[in-house]
Amino acid sequence: MPDGKTESIHWGRGPAAPSLPSLVQLRQDTAKPLYQQLEEQLRALIEDGTLAAGITLPAERAFAEAMGVSRTTVQRCYDTLRRQRYLSAHGRLGYIVEAGRARLSPGMDRLKGFTEEMREIGRVPSSEILERIVVRDPALAELFGRPRQAEFLRLVRIRKGDGIPLSREVAWYDLTAAPLLAEADLSGSVYALLGEAGAGLVRCQQTIEAAMPDAEACAVFGFPEPRPCLLIKRRSYARDDRMIEYVEGLFRGDAYAYRLDLRV
Repeated sequence: MPDGKTESIHWGRGPAAPSLPSLVQLRQDTAKPLYQQLEEQLRALIEDGTLAAGITLPAERAFAEAMGVSRTTVQRCYDTLRRQRYLSAHGRLGYIVEAGRARLSPGMDRLKGFTEEMREIGRVPSSEILERIVVRDPALAELFGRPRQAEFLRLVRIRKGDGIPLSREVAWYDLTAAPLLAEADLSGSVYALLGEAGAGLVRCQQTIEAAMPDAEACAVFGFPEPRPCLLIKRRSYARDDRMIEYVEGLFRGDAYAYRLDLRV
């Protein structure tokens, strides 16, 4: 580990990282690669605000020397954080922490869709539709409590906040309750469309569990290797207690920390 001389290292123009080498502890007694340890710790420092937006991090060579690791280790760490939009590269000046990269902490006090959730925390929501088909599936019909020949919309979307992929969502909707979904513009809030169709959602049953992303999800999130994610499964119901939606959303674990308000 570096000695006290690292305190005097000048990282470049703009606000400097607060004694960055002293904030990072790399371990040799673990199988986890050094670049991954470095990446995880820098991400945590950015998310908790220790490394605030606009702070300049050291160039690869300077940081590697300060930490006593290879330049490749720092390079791999920075490249991943850059692709995840935690950092932006500024040539010889080093890397700058991007704005708006604190861990998202949406409340779970009421039923709301992704679009509303993003707007509440100051992010611009958007969606990329990967698949949109009408299906008939006896197992799905049984789950919804519908006849075997009932039709459902299967919708696969990448949900984004400020253009950053935050979740990969696979959802099914009962078209007998909201037939307009078959042809409507689904790039925005499906919940708003359900409300317009008289099938607004009033309650849901939701579970959250840990999950590892597959290769497709890793590509969506820009993960070089699988990272822990949150798998949220939700069954949503209209006022007449009819199940309208079943959704499985895989959320990146490095960006989400759900908040619950509990009262006695």
